[in-house]
Amino acid sequence: MMNDTKWKEHVILVDADYVDRVAFDLTVNFERMIGRRIPQADMARWLECVAMDGGLKPLDGGDPSAPVAERSIQVVLLHKQPQMQNFTPGASEQLDGQAFKGPLGEFLISCVKVEALTTMDDLFLDSLRVLANAAEVKRLIVVPDAPQIYNKVRETLRHADDEKRITVLTMQPMEGGPFRQDILGYSLMAALGIRGDEIKP
Repeated sequence: MMNDTKWKEHVILVDADYVDRVAFDLTVNFERMIGRRIPQADMARWLECVAMDGGLKPLDGGDPSAPVAERSIQVVLLHKQPQMQNFTPGASEQLDGQAFKGPLGEFLISCVKVEALTTMDDLFLDSLRVLANAAEVKRLIVVPDAPQIYNKVRETLRHADDEKRITVLTMQPMEGGPFRQDILGYSLMAALGIRGDEIKP
């Protein structure tokens, strides 16, 4: 499936099961810390934050009167579980094939199930290899299960086209590679509605 896809210029590749687990952990920890219930993460808000972490800026440059520009961001959610329990919407059948528009452009979502003949790690790394070598992909944002496969992600990206802008999101800074890094927790906190002023030193 991945080899036959016509890719957009901007692609976000996500281990959805891992991100869902991290969102759960953040919810439990911050509910205890700030003393209020935290709602499910807003999927659209999270994807917009991830895209900005990858370097995308609003198309109008902050000027609402600017001419409408077009940009497509392709989102690939790899999953074993049929439902992301800590996101809304979170069901793969709801998300697959959906799209939404915002200041950064149009997000096109595909959900790819990990079938019995492979594992999440293998599918993620195979998908990453395809995207890293796809000439049409200019910007790649990657959200792997970093505690599990970060070293393999780094090794895979050593062979990526030098012209690509690649960003890897992890929960803590990791040993560097031929890509940019950002912290996954910031985008998840924004999507969960956790404000900076609520977090006491």
